[in-house]
Amino acid sequence: MKAKHRLQGPNSMLSLARSRARRLCGALLATSALLCGAGASASPTAPSVTSAEARTIAEEGFIYGLPMVMDYAVMYDFVINRDSGAWKAPFNTLRNEARVFTSADTTVVTPNSDTPYSFVWADLRAEPIVITVPQIDPKRYYSVMMVDNNTFNYAIIGTRTTGNGAGNFMVVGPKWQGETPAGIKQVLRSTTEFSMILFRTQLFSPQDMSNVEKVQAGYQARTLSAFAGKPAPAAAPQVDWPAINPELTRTRFFEYLDLVMDFAPPSPEEATIRAKLARIGVGTKGKFDPSALPPEVRAAIADGMKTGSDRVEARVSTLGSEINGWRVSSAFGNRAFFNGDWLLRAAAARAGIYGLHAEEAVYPMTRNAADGSPLDGSKHKYTITFAKGQLPPVHAFWSVTMYDGKTQFLVANPIDRYLINSPMLGDMKFGADGSLTIYVQKDSPGKDKESNWLPAPNGPMFMAMRLYWPKTEPPSILPPGKGAWSPPKVVVVD
Repeated sequence: MKAKHRLQGPNSMLSLARSRARRLCGALLATSALLCGAGASASPTAPSVTSAEARTIAEEGFIYGLPMVMDYAVMYDFVINRDSGAWKAPFNTLRNEARVFTSADTTVVTPNSDTPYSFVWADLRAEPIVITVPQIDPKRYYSVMMVDNNTFNYAIIGTRTTGNGAGNFMVVGPKWQGETPAGIKQVLRSTTEFSMILFRTQLFSPQDMSNVEKVQAGYQARTLSAFAGKPAPAAAPQVDWPAINPELTRTRFFEYLDLVMDFAPPSPEEATIRAKLARIGVGTKGKFDPSALPPEVRAAIADGMKTGSDRVEARVSTLGSEINGWRVSSAFGNRAFFNGDWLLRAAAARAGIYGLHAEEAVYPMTRNAADGSPLDGSKHKYTITFAKGQLPPVHAFWSVTMYDGKTQFLVANPIDRYLINSPMLGDMKFGADGSLTIYVQKDSPGKDKESNWLPAPNGPMFMAMRLYWPKTEPPSILPPGKGAWSPPKVVVVD
């Protein structure tokens, strides 16, 4: 079916998802009065749990459930609430976004023109869906990332994993046991009944957009019955999706988690935390009722959630490594990657939900020069120099994008250049020693150096480097922050 966005936001769609999830998360992390239905009296059926036990359960449960609730908030805005201002398309309907973002775009932070997106949110309860990709030029990188309600990246179709040939891929829910029809190249299993699917298609330059649109026109998302030309099965039961916003999550966090868990069958590593949550009534098929808990237990739950939120924030600050002034990290992956480390999963969602895992892309970022001083185009000029043979080691492509440090929008400049990427190398000038220097400054470095100019704002700046399909053989940035290759220093030149 077809239908015509803080950190590391690849374009409007994904950055919007992160922005909305972050606002929800921020409201939770900022509040110390998560009332959980305070004021109601306990019912005779209240779970038997002490205040101390409830506090610990709420702390651990908040950490476990935060990514799942954040994901539900995005799903609600994107495919359920048509009045959200962010609505994209109904379930199982493909939407393409193809445009070049400029400094005039001030709705969403950190956009870029590297990889325009296509999007479908799959409802896998009644039947699987089939994702079709066309034959794509081997020189053009693309990927299709499957992310479930657990925020696990459970599969990736694309240049690195399946190649650029055409194919049909069937995405199935956790309980599906049907037959695989002819013509299916691979079966991909989500751990939850709902799944977001993100298509990234490389854009070589603004003039290349028409070619990206042709690729996107070849993407398809069809139910299995439509693909096979058979009658559709009975529709899945309608769900009375509760509204969600930052304010509501302050009092209803565990109600949302209770709902999402109903569509996410537990794996063995979840047995312990789910058993604990059941003791306060969470995991009861969408019937969690905080009013059934005594007032002192509700107060303990609020305290536990605050402690859990503090732990998430602390873990975010330790993600990755500081190298030459760049923060290099990757905290995304599949179920096996997290292996029950719920704090890592929560920190990853808080830092930038829906990120690619390191094998697919690494995103070094910086606000500081190599000497530790804040980057500021009104005060200094800078250079970034890649020594001979030390360009980012990737199989696909790399880029360095400039943003205003205050707004994280693209920076207006006289040459309408917002990034430098590897497809531009043929037009850039290399030094006599084989090195490549990028001039980072607000004013032109001169016509003879303008091909290597990354325009900067007249004030604070923020830069993000994107390395798609990083090489594994040395020198490599993998594992992130520990590999033999490091991002070069941002050097103050005056």
